[in-house]
Amino acid sequence: MALKVGDKVPHFISIDLNGNIFDSANHIEKKILVLYFYPKNNTTICTTQACSFRDSYQEFVDLGAEVIGVSADDAVSHGAFADKYNLPFNLLSDQDGTVKNVFGFQKSLFGLLPARITYVINRQGVITMIFNNLLGAQHIVRALEEVKKLQL
Repeated sequence: MALKVGDKVPHFISIDLNGNIFDSANHIEKKILVLYFYPKNNTTICTTQACSFRDSYQEFVDLGAEVIGVSADDAVSHGAFADKYNLPFNLLSDQDGTVKNVFGFQKSLFGLLPARITYVINRQGVITMIFNNLLGAQHIVRALEEVKKLQL
């Protein structure tokens, strides 16, 4: 079953861009999280999306939020992608789909295209926003608006 706004995010473990274990327990309920799922490193829309998060990254940090990207690419690919585009945030490898399964989604648009979904998770570990849209640039705008609302 897919997680929805108001649901608490369950615990998950993944591998980050440096090949280290990422344990969600070290992040959830510690700060606001912007967790965005994207199809693949080095594709046009995914690169634009990642670079847009990069360009707004300091604004997220100033608001107390941590940005994390997730795709099925491996840690080596993530590391190269982050280096190539100077991405200052962590990328998680979800090669086996475990993290996607925790959030309860597979694919969008009749199950044919890979999902591009952004979640904003508050300091209590509760999802306050889900944005599912194939266009990458709108994810940053919507996530930033939601993070700002959480400051009120």
